[in-house]
Amino acid sequence: MNALKRHRAMDAIWRTEPGWRGMLRSVNHSDIGKRFIVAAFVFFAIGGILAMLIRAQLATPNSAFVGPEVYNQLFTMHGSIMMFLFAIPMFEGLAMYLLPKMLGARDMAFPRLSALGWWCYLFGGSILIVAMLAGVAPDAGWFLYPPLSGKEWTPGINSDVWLLGITFVEVSAMCAAIEIAVSILKLRAAHMRLDRMPLFAWYLLATAAMMLFGFPPLILGSILLEVERAFGWPFYTPALGGSPLLWQHLFWLFGHPEVYIIFLPAAGAVSTILPVMARTRILGYGAIVAAVMALAFLSFGLWVHHMFTTGIPHMALGFFSAASTLVAIPTAVQIFAWLGTLWSGRPQMKLPMLYLIGFFIVFVLGGLTGVMLAVVPFDAQAHDTAFVTAHLHYVLVGGFVFPMLAAAYYWLPHFTGRGRVLQLGEAAFWLIFVGFNVTFFAMHLTGLLGMPRRVDTYPEGMGWTWLNLTSSVGSFIMAFGFALFAIDVGLQIWLGRHRRRNPWNAGTLEWAMMMPAPSYNFASLPTVSGQDPLEGEPDMALALARGEGWLGEARHGWRETLAVDMVTGAPEHVVILPQNSWYPIGMAATLGGFFLSMLAGLYPVAPLFLVGVIVLAWRWGWTHGRRDDVGPVTAGHDRSLPTAFEVEGTVGYWGSVFALAASATLFTSLLFGYAFLWTVAPNWPPPVLVAAMLWQPLLAIGGAVIALIAARRDAVTLALVGQAAIIFALIGVIAFALPAPASHAYAATSVTVAGYSLFHAGIAAIILAFLRARIGSGFVAGARQGERRIARLWSDHAAGSGVVTMLVLAIPGWLA
Repeated sequence: MNALKRHRAMDAIWRTEPGWRGMLRSVNHSDIGKRFIVAAFVFFAIGGILAMLIRAQLATPNSAFVGPEVYNQLFTMHGSIMMFLFAIPMFEGLAMYLLPKMLGARDMAFPRLSALGWWCYLFGGSILIVAMLAGVAPDAGWFLYPPLSGKEWTPGINSDVWLLGITFVEVSAMCAAIEIAVSILKLRAAHMRLDRMPLFAWYLLATAAMMLFGFPPLILGSILLEVERAFGWPFYTPALGGSPLLWQHLFWLFGHPEVYIIFLPAAGAVSTILPVMARTRILGYGAIVAAVMALAFLSFGLWVHHMFTTGIPHMALGFFSAASTLVAIPTAVQIFAWLGTLWSGRPQMKLPMLYLIGFFIVFVLGGLTGVMLAVVPFDAQAHDTAFVTAHLHYVLVGGFVFPMLAAAYYWLPHFTGRGRVLQLGEAAFWLIFVGFNVTFFAMHLTGLLGMPRRVDTYPEGMGWTWLNLTSSVGSFIMAFGFALFAIDVGLQIWLGRHRRRNPWNAGTLEWAMMMPAPSYNFASLPTVSGQDPLEGEPDMALALARGEGWLGEARHGWRETLAVDMVTGAPEHVVILPQNSWYPIGMAATLGGFFLSMLAGLYPVAPLFLVGVIVLAWRWGWTHGRRDDVGPVTAGHDRSLPTAFEVEGTVGYWGSVFALAASATLFTSLLFGYAFLWTVAPNWPPPVLVAAMLWQPLLAIGGAVIALIAARRDAVTLALVGQAAIIFALIGVIAFALPAPASHAYAATSVTVAGYSLFHAGIAAIILAFLRARIGSGFVAGARQGERRIARLWSDHAAGSGVVTMLVLAIPGWLA
């Protein structure tokens, strides 16, 4: 088959249908990635407009441009949009578009999950924007501290919009984290060992892991606060045994890793682009990987440095201050590696390099002020001043926006196949760079002069007027620069001339294909022998187009890509990915119905949407699989490999592992909240509310043992009996043994802990029932046993959490 026929055959399998139907059904990673990127830029523009309104308000003292109510909505929405609707979705989109191309694959591991994440992001973000246009936007700050965000002080739906809209968006983030992690570990080019992966993939792997362990505390905190607002369960109410500091702990358990979740993908782009601009290889590959992993680990030990002024013990102050200073070391390792790469190379001052220089200057300055804030005495003086706002923007804009602008110009030829038209990018850079530093350097000074953050106006005579006016002028200069950038990109997309493949002479695999990329990426999949696969292989792109790699023939209408050993990259099996589908948008719409019904206070209606989610999930899973064994199939290079239907270590299994890791993190955060309230709240738990539970723990533990043993022996029906016992015991505890949740924080947290286990026991029961039906229909038979292993994972998790729950709930009664 010649290259043209191969292209047509592959495109017929992988392409997106034309028109609205294709747009709604597409699961192609290139389509989804582009949508994320475009939507993130739109949200960035909205957030930028809000920033300009904020600076217009603060340009002069005693300003009447907007009132305090509107101003509170402006700065809350600005922060929320930039953190949740721009930064994270932007790198998610870049990852979804680039990762398969860089790794030598044809798509992500779970295309329908990518599409579900996209629709959840779009619907959740739209909830926030519509609320802002309706005048009911969140107004308690993007950190939503109780009691300000509680029902007493925010009686409308403003805070509910944030809690439900952001949680909806977080569904998208968790989908992306699982997708990215599994794709990097399993869907790589043949023989791409871990030490041959592009650095961008290492950065994204660390980021995905941080998302899996960093986002659950925020999701938990949001659920608890929404339940408190909706039903009066007092998690954060001190008079009833709660504590508003619990929210701060849960929020910043997410909030500080969030900074590095944003920074690491951008740093990955720097590590990819910089050696190409310097015309050399990256210096210190191993040291950079070690630094990235160290940074990901250390970032989870810093959250309390946002709480230095809350009265925590002095020993904790010292520990978290030292940890906050220590995190500068892995960051410095990366910066010195980048500088060493520039020193050893021959840098080209092309436009991406210009933005990288801006990144170095701005981010290093932001890092220095971060070290200042890590010192407790200085933080006590600068806390909640404009100095902190300036530091945050130096880190996030310097550490994320400048690298993303460099990435836009570097990879735009790949997206479009076109080159630049006018030299507007350089002018845009200088306007952004100068405007940014004028804006936020002056804010450091206003903060040192004592100006608080989040104030809507200020009196004359404080010495802040000329600095605030300077910041406002700088913000408009910066806005002109971003507008010029948008014009320049638009001209390149629509009017640019077609460029040759690999215009930068880069060595990574995404340049070994046509520009723009075809729907299937590679006509055949490559074999990798080094960190820069295209270096010394000038004809690789042609060889792959001729079908000389892996999986070079279109067959059976299958969307095929290669799964490899996680460490060695040795080919393991052929993954057959799903076709375009209505299920992602249907599932997102049903989830949207649940969140909107909660927002409208239609609590009896909300469970109906959850039933719809279960039905759709059942149908979603039923569409995949076969009723007969295929056996090994020809994979290329004179090798035959089994299909994913007939192996156990599938991408679905590893996706479940990561999903359950995130769920276990949420459970651990919940137990942390339970222990925290027990520690800080007086007379907790109240003896009059502690119920003696005898038979329920024994029934739940017995059911868990049955479920564990049955799942291990593949006795599906018996495992269902065990999960039913757990469910029965938990319902008994909630209904008869525990007091009313609204009466005290002890009762509220206890019911929530039991509810977590009840929820997962229900999920496990549904999965086991699904497996029972699949066995009866012939999908699980012969060599096709992978679904048993997945069901066993979920059943084991439900059984384990059930045992832990019963012990946690019984201990207070036993100690009373």
